[in-house]
Amino acid sequence: MLIDADLPQATCSSWYALRGPLKKPGGLRIDTAANHRELTDKINHWAGELAAEPGFIIVDGPPRIAEISRAMVLLADLVLIPAGASLADLWATGDILAMVKDAKAINPAIQARLVWTRYRRFTNQAKTLAEQAGAELGVKALKTTMGLRVAYPEALGSGVTVAELADKQAKAELAALMAEVHGIMK
Repeated sequence: MLIDADLPQATCSSWYALRGPLKKPGGLRIDTAANHRELTDKINHWAGELAAEPGFIIVDGPPRIAEISRAMVLLADLVLIPAGASLADLWATGDILAMVKDAKAINPAIQARLVWTRYRRFTNQAKTLAEQAGAELGVKALKTTMGLRVAYPEALGSGVTVAELADKQAKAELAALMAEVHGIMK
């Protein structure tokens, strides 16, 4: 289940609409939520349906709308925080990291991980930022990084997944990300 709570941007909903009725991935359903009450209701509804079958509820949320972000964090098992390899991207994680810290007082089982995006591991900046992030932010980064690849925006704008494109490196990154997340969730 994919819930697009990043309204009005609605990137996930737009991607899903681009796929068209014949290309919908098996079993993937999408819904939207405009506020914390609607998000809570939808997660509770879908969690009940998914309890009988294996599955995940993925919520795409806004970067800085406190009401819905707070609800997402409180309801999460795992919070993935995307950050590009720049200081500005790291500064932007402050709000969500504070929410994770507050939510852990209510639910200590919540986990959070930083996901490096547009990451170029061979640069000095990326290495320095990775070291700083671990020491200063107090959140672990996933071992898997998402490189600076044309395949990611191309897939989004075409209504396909990276797995459906020819970019072998992007496919490998996505597979590694999924495996790492599954490992954390076990």
